[in-house]
Amino acid sequence: MTDSQPPKLLDFIVDRTHAGIFVVNRNMELVLWNQFMEVHSGRKAQTLLGKNLFDEFPELPRKWLARKVENVFILKNFSFTSWEQRPYLFKFPHNRPVTGGVDCMRQNCTLMPVKTTAGEVEYVCFTLFDVTDTSIYQQQLKALTQELREVGNRDGLTQLFNRRYIEETLSKEFNRARRYAHPLTVILTDIDHFKQVNDTHGHLAGDEVLRIISRRLQNSLRDTDILGRYGGEEFLIVLPNTGTRGGKVLAERLRHAIESEPVAFGDTHLTINVSLGITELREDSREYEQLIGEADKALYQSKERGRNQATVFTAD
Repeated sequence: MTDSQPPKLLDFIVDRTHAGIFVVNRNMELVLWNQFMEVHSGRKAQTLLGKNLFDEFPELPRKWLARKVENVFILKNFSFTSWEQRPYLFKFPHNRPVTGGVDCMRQNCTLMPVKTTAGEVEYVCFTLFDVTDTSIYQQQLKALTQELREVGNRDGLTQLFNRRYIEETLSKEFNRARRYAHPLTVILTDIDHFKQVNDTHGHLAGDEVLRIISRRLQNSLRDTDILGRYGGEEFLIVLPNTGTRGGKVLAERLRHAIESEPVAFGDTHLTINVSLGITELREDSREYEQLIGEADKALYQSKERGRNQATVFTAD
């Protein structure tokens, strides 16, 4: 055994642990401030002990934190806070790359009651954990999940919403419109003579036509309108808060946007037209599929009448 007095084991552990530990009494005066807190705050324990936490760190969320501490004294139980609820308690810097998108250390915090032998809470001990890496990984995972979900909702060729997503959207809008008695219109549009384009100029030309027509349709819609590729050369458009009168005006605008300029494919310029069928939610509409069927019937009438036109569905 050496002549020097070894440090107390508990003090040694408290100072060496890779977590912030500090203790306050009921007056919010600091009675312990470990090495982790010294390093990250830049404030030494000897300059803080006996002083009010909020006076020394006025940037702390005083009202919220004081209530948390008071609850521990009253309820005599642990309390917790997560970085997902409140990103940090102290705005400490972190040593992660700035590309992580985190401006300061993310922290989880535990508030533990320190009781007397009589069972009364004398102090509250804070344990502050650096969870910056966890927060970065979770944010990256969330972004990746959202990206994959978005990819799963899109048609690979046109980048419009795919059939599954546009039908799910129509179902939601259908239920919402019925619940709140709002108008809802559906347009089904089809490229005229599209098979002839594929047969004459090849499938690459057909793909280019689909991409360009998709962009023209999208650019002609309002922000609240939802457009999807329903299948092949068919496109489904959902118009919330819109009746057939507004739907017919929009359909004519779409039709004109398509026919106004030929589609260029190499040295070839293809004149493309579309036919459209329009229907709206009525009192006898029982399910969203009914609207698709009615729009399809109206589209068929547009085809029968010579194509390149829009027809509104009528029950007769």
